[in-house]
Amino acid sequence: MSLHDDASLVLKRYDDQGELRRTYLDHLAAHPDGVWKSCKEGHITASALIVAPERGQVLLTLHKKLGMWLQTGGHCEPSDDTLSAAALREATEESGITGLRLLDGPVRLDRHHTPCAWHLDVQYAALAPPGAVEAISDESLDLRWFAYDEVFEVTDESVVRLLQATLTRL
Repeated sequence: MSLHDDASLVLKRYDDQGELRRTYLDHLAAHPDGVWKSCKEGHITASALIVAPERGQVLLTLHKKLGMWLQTGGHCEPSDDTLSAAALREATEESGITGLRLLDGPVRLDRHHTPCAWHLDVQYAALAPPGAVEAISDESLDLRWFAYDEVFEVTDESVVRLLQATLTRL
């Protein structure tokens, strides 16, 4: 199964955000390259909010290009077999934390414009192992753990919505 096929299947099974989900599925139907950065009309991306429930915190990255505190994530790569694999790879690369575990299925969808194109982000949540220690990657200016109630002060509404949706799944 191709990454494009996996993305379509994941989105067909996702039972929330009906109109936005349909936008994603229509995009994939119209664009065989819709999961790749090369698709200039927009592309599917995968992200993961890293949470440490035992300490009531999330790990956010200060994005190098955007200068904002965000969840980890980014473009799909040819080595990604599935959207969840892409989200887990991005979370591991950007956080430096091994042993992350994704919650089942996407938590939310978020469509936003970036300097390269529209991102049709499929958002997951990743549980950090107890005692996880982060390491800043080349893609980040900083990494920091924030208490759940601090997130709304440091980031945008999309990350707040992602956190709220994640907390209902824990």
